[in-house]
Order: sequence, then structure tokens, then C-alpha cells
Amino acid sequence: MSTTVSLTVNGKPCTVEVEPRTLLSALLRDKLGLTGTHVGCDTSQCGACVVHVDGKSRKSCTTLAVQVDGAEVTTIEGLAAADGTLHPMQEAFRENHGLQCGFCTPGMVMSAVDLLHTNPSPTEAEVREWLEGNICRCTGYHNIVKAILDCAANLRGAQQAAE
Repeated sequence: MSTTVSLTVNGKPCTVEVEPRTLLSALLRDKLGLTGTHVGCDTSQCGACVVHVDGKSRKSCTTLAVQVDGAEVTTIEGLAAADGTLHPMQEAFRENHGLQCGFCTPGMVMSAVDLLHTNPSPTEAEVREWLEGNICRCTGYHNIVKAILDCAANLRGAQQAAE
């Protein structure tokens, strides 16, 4: 038995036939070929699978695809501009060496983007608390936090310059 799920992924509408038990991470990776969403634990512990659903971060490894029917989903592949220009958070991770093996990076970046949407001026403690659901196996937290704080400062500076 299958069911139809219609959603918008990275700005593109799509309709996919899935089994009712299909996870969002499997839909993204296996049905749509968006392998930037990593699956590390299948239990919502590591955060490598974080995507945005209707603008909020969500762990896709424990979200059923049928739960996002009608939703707008953004994956790590959807952050960069169409011309390949990196999202400011991706650029900050690159500039601040906020990745080592890269496995946690998509989830960290997606969580961090949601954080700055929620709190544009977080403290270091607030960044660390927000990322409690994201695990870096390489223990690169220092540079990850540094990247997020740098991105926040750059975005505030750009906003002030525009005003």
C-alpha cells in the first residue's frame, strides 16, 4: 500500500508515492536524490539529518514523509543560491573551519540557520545550547560555534549597512 505525498522541496513542487512508514530522510535521499541530508543514528540523537520544514528545523530521520504533506522543505542543497553562491552560514562554516569530516555539517548548518532566524544575536552559551541536539563526532564544536557567531555578526553588519 502506498500513499501520495505532495510537498515543495528546495522551492520545487513534487509529488511522490511512498509507503506510509517512509521517513522524510528516506524520501529526500532515496526518492529525490538529495543526499546532503545525512542519517547517522535513526533515533533523533545526532542531528545530521536536520532539514527545515516550513522554516523550522526538524530531524528528518524520525519524521514520517506523510507528516510533511503540503509542507515546504528545505535541505542543505536548497540553501545555496542558484548560481552556486553559498548561503552566509555555509560561507561562515567554510571561513571558520567549522567542519572536519563533514558528516554533521549539513545538520549543523540547518540548525544554525534556524537559530539565527529565531535569535539573530545569540551568545556563545545560547549557540551551544541550541546545538545540543547536534553531535559532531570529530569534536569540532569550537569552530562550529565560532562560525555561527561570525555569521550572526556578518548578517547584523549587512543589515546595519543596508539601513
